[in-house]
Amino acid sequence: MENNRNFFITIALSVLILAVWQYFYVLPRSEAQREAARVEQQRVEEQKKAAGANPGDTTTPLAPGAIPNTPGTDAVTPAGREQALATSTRVRIDTPSLEGSINLTGARLDDLKLKHYTETVDKTSPEISLLNPAALPNGYYAEIGFVGNDKTGAVPGPETVWAVDGNATLTPSTPVTLTYSNDKGLTFKRTFSVDDNYMFTVSDEVRNSGTAPVSLSNYGRVTRFDKPLVASTYVLHEGLIGVTGTEGLQEHKYAAIEKDKQYTPTKSTDGWLGITDKYWAVTLVPSEKQPFQPRYAYFEDGRHRYQSDFLTDPINVDAGKSATVETEVFAGAKEVNKVNAYAQDRNIRLFDRLIDWGWFIWITKPMFLLIDTLYKFFGNFGLAILATTVIVKAIFFPLANKSYASMANMKKVQPKMLEIREKYADDKMAQQKAMMELYKTEKINPLAGCWPVALQIPVFFSLYKVLYITIEMRHAPFFGWIQDLAAPDPTSIFNLFGLIPITLPHMLMIGVWPLIMGVTMFLQMRMNPTPPDPTQAAIFTWMPVIFTFMMAGFPAGLVIYWAWNNTLSILQQGVIMKRQGAKIELWDNLVALFRKKPSPAE
Repeated sequence: MENNRNFFITIALSVLILAVWQYFYVLPRSEAQREAARVEQQRVEEQKKAAGANPGDTTTPLAPGAIPNTPGTDAVTPAGREQALATSTRVRIDTPSLEGSINLTGARLDDLKLKHYTETVDKTSPEISLLNPAALPNGYYAEIGFVGNDKTGAVPGPETVWAVDGNATLTPSTPVTLTYSNDKGLTFKRTFSVDDNYMFTVSDEVRNSGTAPVSLSNYGRVTRFDKPLVASTYVLHEGLIGVTGTEGLQEHKYAAIEKDKQYTPTKSTDGWLGITDKYWAVTLVPSEKQPFQPRYAYFEDGRHRYQSDFLTDPINVDAGKSATVETEVFAGAKEVNKVNAYAQDRNIRLFDRLIDWGWFIWITKPMFLLIDTLYKFFGNFGLAILATTVIVKAIFFPLANKSYASMANMKKVQPKMLEIREKYADDKMAQQKAMMELYKTEKINPLAGCWPVALQIPVFFSLYKVLYITIEMRHAPFFGWIQDLAAPDPTSIFNLFGLIPITLPHMLMIGVWPLIMGVTMFLQMRMNPTPPDPTQAAIFTWMPVIFTFMMAGFPAGLVIYWAWNNTLSILQQGVIMKRQGAKIELWDNLVALFRKKPSPAE
């Protein structure tokens, strides 16, 4: 019974891991290759179109009351990033976390780099470029403007050229003020301010110096022309996102919005919306003073682009009066503590959901908080993961103790179980009834041994989620060769861990930690008697090898956790079995495995 139970547990876990491997690793890589080819082809085609097109001829006519979209003026050019930046007048941005500039044409945030994050583990590699001018294939920007009418005259939009009033460098201590006036007596005064991290505040004052009242609407949009080259998986959302109205959290993946073209929720009086990547995001937080209409869209006119935007209800400004509307713009890294602080301090509804904690937020978020707290104590996320494993083991110790004790008792009554099987070999019903009587007499729960394995599954996936989605784990080192706990172990036994200078296919990248994990799994399985059935015995023998290959492509932090958890389980099970007087089969199983089997003639 015990052998059958362990057999089915192993099979179930194997199927689970195979599914994880398929969805998290195989499919994303193949999709990423296809997507990279598609994006490159699209970029080449758009460059060809831009070279022979007159941007003014492709401007989309503006429908009454619509957010202005001028894809023609956003035509891609072959120029590099620096050349694209040099074509417009700009206001410099310099904060402890960000550097870049504001484009005075449209007052766009379209040039932003993250000072604390580089493209690779190498600290000398380029900084992450979050926002880029629209003229580039990877154009990505945030823009605030107005929609007017005949009475308002020209109002600030994508092509408006603003003037700087005073200070020309935006820092946390020095806001920047821009102005624009039209021929209808309207003066627009825009003030940009920024904190030490990633939140901008855009305050627009509209002064009506005319003789008649006017009405105009405020809009904001986050527009992106490309999408991540590495395709996301179902474990993580990348794409358009927001929390508004009664719908609450809205998530639209790139592929989904390409198909649907547009999604328009109900009007809202609070919330936020934007575009998110795995580690970065750009979002708008409209003012709560004015109801607004959110929208998520994909446009194919001129250039293909993805856009999250909002349009407020009309704002009335009487003659000789002024009105002010404020919009916050988050543009930066999705650091958990900072995102949580923005949600709480600025009262932004569910802003913490910008980080994709998933359906099981009740376990993934506490898991991160525990690891992050331990990190502050140890100064190393790897050590924090090891300590987390010990704490989780301690929390579930009473249940695990009971389970292992039950398993030990099962071993003690195995002779009686064999007698029952032999006695009722031809009567399965009688055999089952006798087994149940034995369990009742000996006070044994035959399913108790499943709990140690079952308890590992939610912890395993919550830790996987934390390693995969949180930027704190990105490029977080352990010791030695592990310089990024969120990436697979970079070593491989097949090139003698780097001694042989050859490039191996990914499936052969079986590093040191996956090998350690495989060995500990092998030893843990050998703590139990070898199944008498040859098929089951073969499965038990080869399962650690299969898991070693599977786990090699997972984040190193997860493999380290699994190896350490196996080690603790071996020690725990050994102590409990010895206390219960049950024989520990590890040594006998190892000797039997490597002992030369006698030939039939012998």
